[in-house]
Amino acid sequence: MSALRDALRDLPDAVFADLLESDEGYVLVIDLPGATAETTEVLVEDGRIEIEGRREKAVPEGFEYVREDRPLFLDAELPLPTDADGAGADAEIDRGVLEISLPKRESDVSRTIPVDDADDEGDA
Repeated sequence: MSALRDALRDLPDAVFADLLESDEGYVLVIDLPGATAETTEVLVEDGRIEIEGRREKAVPEGFEYVREDRPLFLDAELPLPTDADGAGADAEIDRGVLEISLPKRESDVSRTIPVDDADDEGDA
């Protein structure tokens, strides 16, 4: 998980993100004001999570930007925690707050592996 924590620190200063952990999984919360489900894409692939979000900004009639510091796009690629199950991930966005839930993989459960006798077909 430290790789994900480090990657979150490297996000641009204008991006606010929280990472939460429980026994069952992780929740990554990212503020994307102005973004919607239609303008946000989340992809889990090869041990990484890719987030692309686009916000809509309207300029009131008769005004123009003197200074523009709020980016229109977020394009982030973050490593998954090693125990996260990317296949079970889901995401939702509510009023510009993106929540990505990543369940933890079940820990290796010990089990007995049956041992079969080899066929004696080649023996005469």
